[in-house]
Amino acid sequence: MRVGAFVLAAQFPGQGAGEALHRAVRTAEVAEESGLDSVWLAEHHFVPYGVCPSAVTLAALLLGRTRRLRVGTAVSVVPNTHPVALAEQAALLHLTSGGRFTLGVGRGGPWVDLEVFGGGLEAYEHSFPEALELITRWLSEPRVGAAGEHFAFREVAVVPRASEALDADAAAPEVVVACTTPTSVRLAAERGLPMLLGMHCGDEEKASMVALWRETARAAGHPPSLVAEAGHVSAGVCQLADRTADARESLLKALPGWLKQGLDAHVTVDGRHRAMRDPVAYTELLCSLHPVGTPRLAADRLAVTAERTGITRFALLTEGSGDLAATEENVRRLGAEVLPRLG
Repeated sequence: MRVGAFVLAAQFPGQGAGEALHRAVRTAEVAEESGLDSVWLAEHHFVPYGVCPSAVTLAALLLGRTRRLRVGTAVSVVPNTHPVALAEQAALLHLTSGGRFTLGVGRGGPWVDLEVFGGGLEAYEHSFPEALELITRWLSEPRVGAAGEHFAFREVAVVPRASEALDADAAAPEVVVACTTPTSVRLAAERGLPMLLGMHCGDEEKASMVALWRETARAAGHPPSLVAEAGHVSAGVCQLADRTADARESLLKALPGWLKQGLDAHVTVDGRHRAMRDPVAYTELLCSLHPVGTPRLAADRLAVTAERTGITRFALLTEGSGDLAATEENVRRLGAEVLPRLG
């Protein structure tokens, strides 16, 4: 089982962006010290929900600050950038980190980002499959050209090539796809790419998505070994305390204020109405779904999720208290008191 930290760089009420980003960097440093497998970096624009606007840029910093930790994006929002530019950055980080970078990609939401960066609703609603294909080709082929509906250019050399890494086990960086619908599950499965599943999902829903992925991947002709061993990632929340009630209380004190502030700041590009979750009810849901409680409860909950879904990689939000010292302690306890119980 591989357990990592999910880093949102959340700006809690009364905090500045610098404080949130400092906590994000310290989370990664302490995660490596504590024996965690990875950190996963979120990307948002124009909202305090998360103040990291470029997950690949923060990944570059953290790869330079660490020596063992795997660093992934969760996710890089593809409609906001050209897929070749994103693939070039992924290849660069793969080559310079010894293969420790994972490129997580998704199509984001119908937010005002699409207006600011020029992609528009067309990019959000229709171009993601073509962009994903271009990213995977760029990371595996020596020369790439495109003649699609959304991307068209003459054949050019891929420089630098991910396969030229001197000290990486894999020929290219891992690509993971954020999946929230059956359409996105099938898209990832047809390409044999593992999924990143959100923290709003419970075990039953994640198990159904994994089953659909496996069925689609087999139908696409992928080998049984790839289907069986796909490294899907389950996002969740982890808050540890000596008593479960205290862990839940920490989140119920801090998360609703952050959620309300962050979710209310989202603006749709076309003025469509978006119903946002009730912050308190959503916090209670997260506490019920994920490892929130004593270290023993947390380990048991992770083990049950793995058994029910077949997923053995986790990206756990550890900054839910909003406090730097509490976040560091939470990460250390995850490494010292939960990981040993998982074997």
